[in-house]
Amino acid sequence: MANPSVENVSSTSDKLMLAVAVLLVVAGIAGFYMLGAQDWYVRGAALFAGIIAAVVVAYFSATGKAFVAFAKDSYREVRKVVWPTRKEAGQTTLVVFGFVLVMALCIWGSDKTIEWIVFSLILGWK
Repeated sequence: MANPSVENVSSTSDKLMLAVAVLLVVAGIAGFYMLGAQDWYVRGAALFAGIIAAVVVAYFSATGKAFVAFAKDSYREVRKVVWPTRKEAGQTTLVVFGFVLVMALCIWGSDKTIEWIVFSLILGWK
């Protein structure tokens, strides 16, 4: 599946599971703020528990399973990438810097030429 089409959440159970996942995240955030008098690790645990519970609930929906499959396919594709060597990366960087320098000089030259034409020839300013 090279170009998967956009998948809509259509079944009621999927919509309900995703809504519960959102509510669990909101509950974790609310718990974090409601436990303001507690230590940071208690507040963080409440937030972490809400997010983990939401991830677990979302995982069991069709959309969550499709996301996990997409993530696995993406990881597999990244492993196939042939990364440049240190020498190739250095050479490419030098080429980019050289091109930027040449373009900067061209733009500077164009700017000074237009400035000379407008101010010296047209307006007669010195």
